[in-house]
Parts: sequence; C-alpha cells; structure tokens
Amino acid sequence: MNKNDTSSISFTAHYTGYVWYKNHLSNDAFATKQGYAYYQMLRPIEVLAKKFIGSDIKTTLLQRHQLLDRELVSLIQQHPDLQILELACGLSPRGWRINKKYPYIHYIEADLAGMAQQKHALLNKIDSLNNRHQVSICNILTEYSPDSVESLLKREFDPTKPVLVITEGLVNYFTLAHIGTFWIRLAKTLKEFSAGYYLTDVYPKVTQHRFYHWIEFANKTLKLSSKSSFSMHFEHQQEASEFFKVCGFPQVTIFNPDEELSDQPKTKGGSLVWVIKAQV
Repeated sequence: MNKNDTSSISFTAHYTGYVWYKNHLSNDAFATKQGYAYYQMLRPIEVLAKKFIGSDIKTTLLQRHQLLDRELVSLIQQHPDLQILELACGLSPRGWRINKKYPYIHYIEADLAGMAQQKHALLNKIDSLNNRHQVSICNILTEYSPDSVESLLKREFDPTKPVLVITEGLVNYFTLAHIGTFWIRLAKTLKEFSAGYYLTDVYPKVTQHRFYHWIEFANKTLKLSSKSSFSMHFEHQQEASEFFKVCGFPQVTIFNPDEELSDQPKTKGGSLVWVIKAQV
C-alpha cells in the first residue's frame, strides 16, 4: 500500500458533504448517495452522543465550518486581493459559495487525483468553474513533485499578493509528526508571499473530558467506518500554539466554538474541536 495514498478518508468527504447539504450550506449536487447512506447509518450514534455529551459529529462539523468561514471572510475584508487554496477539498461547498459571493477572489480547490477529478466534474455541472475558481491535484505528503503544495502555490498564485491556505477535516487523520512536517513545509512556502495565512481545524485530546469514554467510542467508530487512523492532537491550547510557532508560524490564534459561537449550544464538558488561524 502506498503510504501517501489517503483516499480511504473519502467516507468522511461523502458524510460531511451531506451534512453541509442538509444544513443549507451547499448545492444539492454535493449530496451523494453514499453521503445519505452514511448520514443514516450514524444517526443512532449521534442521537446517543447528543443526549449524553451534548454534542455529536454533525455539531462539531458545523462548528468548525462556521468558524473557518467567519475567519476566511474576515481575511477577505482585510485583503480584497486575497488568494485562497483549499487543500483536501473533498465535497466542501466553500469554494462554490465564495465564488458566488466574491467572484473576484482567486480560489483553487485541491485534492488527490481521484477526488479532484470528481470535484471538477461536480463544479463543472453547476457552472461554478471559471478563471477564478479552479480545481487542481495536490498531495500534501509529497514534496518534490508537480503535485506538491509547494509546486501548486508557486505555479498558481501571485507572490506579490496575500494567500490563505485552508484545510478542514484533514489534520487528525495524520500523526502529529507527519502533519507537523507538512506545516513546516507550508510555513516556509507561505513566507514567499506578501502575507501568508493558514486556517485549519483540530480535534484536541479529551482525556480530561467528563465524557471521555463516549468520545473514544465515537472515535473508534469513525476509524472503523472510514478504514483510516484518526488521532487527537494537543491537550491544551498553549501546547498547540507553541507547536505551530515551532513549525514556523509566529502568530497563532485558537478559537473555541463554545466561546466564539454564542448562538450555538455549548458542549457538555467542553468543546470537541478548535479552529486555528496561523500567520507567517
């Protein structure tokens, strides 16, 4: 098996795509039959999680998506010439929405070859592709190849303008050592632009959470369903901040949905996901 092949996580691409569709965040073209099947399959687990933990997978997906969108729009307002690269885009509707609302923004979605091909066909079907909104192939685990993030950023983006890289639902499918290596490479490349930003979500370790055992059960279910590894990173926000700084991001802000999203119910025992904004 090729260690750089992460296509097994497509389970989550289908599921999250359907969650966003059900919550009126995307076009119905993003809702797949597989996504509907996974959505129905996980409903009993989510009902239990909502009852005992006060949160479920859908809630954390929507929390992180909302916070990432909020920070992205804030950066667009700060930098009208912002360029955006969304890595491991899957069935994310973000590029479609941004292209509709901010048609002047240069937005590239990227993923492994198979997913990128599917996403290109999907966006082409709803007439979302144009000279500002495009799809490319990228594998974050490769460094010296045309498909690397370094090659993509240098090939498709203007270094005289600010750039933002987004990853959502990606980080926790890798060990901290593997994703940390990617962050070091990313920070180094972003420094070649007039301003460089990175937005991501992270699922922290929850060993002190009052519902730790329930969360571990949900974690193991996700591992089994997606046929992939899924590990938590960082016990405290300070630990996460320091790690990002070591990787080359001197400015780090961490957002907790329980503190940032006042219109959403708080999770019993503490939030299960953070959103991180890092700047070089």
